[in-house]
Amino acid sequence: MKQLHVPSHDWTFPFCPAAPDWHIDWSATHDQLAWLTPLAETPQDPHYHAEGDVLTHTRMVVEELIALPEWRNLDQLECSMLFAAALLHDIAKPICTKIELNGAIVSPGHARVGANMTRQILWEGQGLRAPIPVTYCETIVQLVRFHGLPLWFLDKFDPVRAVIQASQTARLDLVALLAEADARGRICTDQQSLINRIMLFREWCVEQRCYTAPRTFETDHSRFVYFHREHSDPDYVAYDDTANRVILMVGLPGAGKDTWTQQHCTDWSIVSLDQIRREHRIDPKDLQGKVVQLAKEQARVLLRRREPFVWNATNLTRSIRRMLIDLFDAYKARTHIVYLDTSLHTLFERNRVRQHQVPEVVLRKFIRKLEIPDTTEAHHVEWLHE
Repeated sequence: MKQLHVPSHDWTFPFCPAAPDWHIDWSATHDQLAWLTPLAETPQDPHYHAEGDVLTHTRMVVEELIALPEWRNLDQLECSMLFAAALLHDIAKPICTKIELNGAIVSPGHARVGANMTRQILWEGQGLRAPIPVTYCETIVQLVRFHGLPLWFLDKFDPVRAVIQASQTARLDLVALLAEADARGRICTDQQSLINRIMLFREWCVEQRCYTAPRTFETDHSRFVYFHREHSDPDYVAYDDTANRVILMVGLPGAGKDTWTQQHCTDWSIVSLDQIRREHRIDPKDLQGKVVQLAKEQARVLLRRREPFVWNATNLTRSIRRMLIDLFDAYKARTHIVYLDTSLHTLFERNRVRQHQVPEVVLRKFIRKLEIPDTTEAHHVEWLHE
C-alpha cells in the first residue's frame, strides 16, 4: 500500500466550459448525465424558487457560476470541481422533497443525502468517461454537503464550530462561490438578502482563519479535544495525557484491511470482528450485537493494559467510529484511523475470489453506507490507496 496518490491537474469534468467562449452544450450534458433527468420532475416551493423545477434551478445555478469572474480566475481543476458540484448540489431533492400540509414544498436533509449520492455517482463514473479520482471526488462531495452552510451558519447552535468543522473537509472559499451561484440562480424576493448572508459568511470565515484552508490547531490532540468536547476553544492548547495508541481500520470488504494489518502491525494485538464471527460461528447476516460486545471486551482488556492494538472491521459510518473512538478516549488512548481506498472494480473482483465472500447485494449496501473519515474524528487520519 502507499499514500493516496493525487493525480495531475490535467483532469477536467466532462462538459465543463472553458475560455474563450465558456459554452455549455446542455443537450449533450442532459443526454449523457442521466442522473439529471429526475430533477426535471421535482417541484420547488415557488416562494423560494419561482423559476420552477429543480433542473431549471440547477441550470440557472451553473450558468451563474460560470459567469462569475471569481470562478473563471480559478485554475482548471478548481473550475471543474465547482462545476461538478453545481450540477450535483441538489441531486437528492427528488428523494428528499415532500409537500407539507400547508402546501409548502421542502427538501430536508438534501445536502447530506446528496453528498452520499454524489460520492456514488462519481465513484462509479455514472455517465462519465471514468470514475473520478478519490481526492477530487471527495472535494466535490464536501462542496455538495456544505453548499447551504453560508446561508444558515448563523442559525447553528455554535456558528464558530460549524465553519471550523466544515473547513477541515471543504475549501470554504469554494463553498461560498457555490452558494453565491445557488442564490443568484433562482427567482425569489429575498435574493439580495441571501447574497448579503454569503458576504457575511466570507467575513466570518476570514475572522476564524479558515476561509481558504482548514483552521489549524497547535497539536493533533488539541484538534481532537476541540471536536470531541463541548464548549472547547479552538485556540486552547490541550494537555496531552494520552497513554497508548489504537489503529481503527476503515474500509469496504476487499479493500485490504487484513493484508495491511499483517504487513504493518505484526507486533500488535488485533481485535477482529471477522475473526470473532468465525470463532463463535456467527453469520454476518445475523444480528451483530454479540460480536461487537465480545470485541469491546477484548478492547477494554488491552486498553486497561495500555497496550496498542488494531480494531479491524469495516467501520463505514461516522456514528460507528464515534462510538468506538469515545471508548478509546475514555481510556486515554490516541486513535489513528487508517482508511483503505480502492476501485469498485477491484472490490468486486477480490470479493469473487475471497474465501468468505460477501453477497454482492450486501457489498453494494456497504458501498452506499460508506462515509469516508476526516480529521475531525481522530488524532490522525490516513488515506491509503493501492
